[in-house]
Amino acid sequence: MEFDFNTLAPADRYKLLGSSVTPRPIAWITSQSAAGVRNAAPFSFFNVMGANPPLVALGLMRRQDGTHKDTPANILETGEFVVHLVSHAMAEAMNMTCIDAPPEYDEIDMAGLETVPSSLVTPPRLAGAPVAMECKLFQAIEAGTSTIVLGQVERFHIEDAFINPERLHVDTLGMDLVARMHGGGWYSRQTDLFDMPRPSFADWQARQGD
Repeated sequence: MEFDFNTLAPADRYKLLGSSVTPRPIAWITSQSAAGVRNAAPFSFFNVMGANPPLVALGLMRRQDGTHKDTPANILETGEFVVHLVSHAMAEAMNMTCIDAPPEYDEIDMAGLETVPSSLVTPPRLAGAPVAMECKLFQAIEAGTSTIVLGQVERFHIEDAFINPERLHVDTLGMDLVARMHGGGWYSRQTDLFDMPRPSFADWQARQGD
């Protein structure tokens, strides 16, 4: 079945994209307004976009009235934020920070989350998150009802249990990360994996002569 996205309503486009492009990593973002009000919220239109410079990309949708939600408003105002990855152990707390609280409410307190100071940016890090990336705004693009944020990673924190510091090998499975799936509240865990080594053209070419 084919859909013409030029004629489809935005809510229907979202339903098709959000339910098909899965699983998606979750950026659990802490930010802080210039007035000092902290915010935490998860976003799944997110991924890493390169290593030189080290960039993360976020798709942050606006409210129905067209105004920025707290996270993009804070990022645009201060240029700072922290991206955390979400373990299964912290999934319920992450879900709590989805709450549609007014801007003056601190979702970090509402979810009972412990924080630690960041090394470079003002927003705090969430204690217990397996990975936290302190970011500064690289570029913001206003695209219709979304704000696309590119953030440059300035500091990268990973729990000691999940990293071999000599070889920089990460225990990806040990982090037990959750990813966003479809519908209103479906998530997934990394419990069913398979390995496919990347093919080599030279090996393929050699096999053609067998």
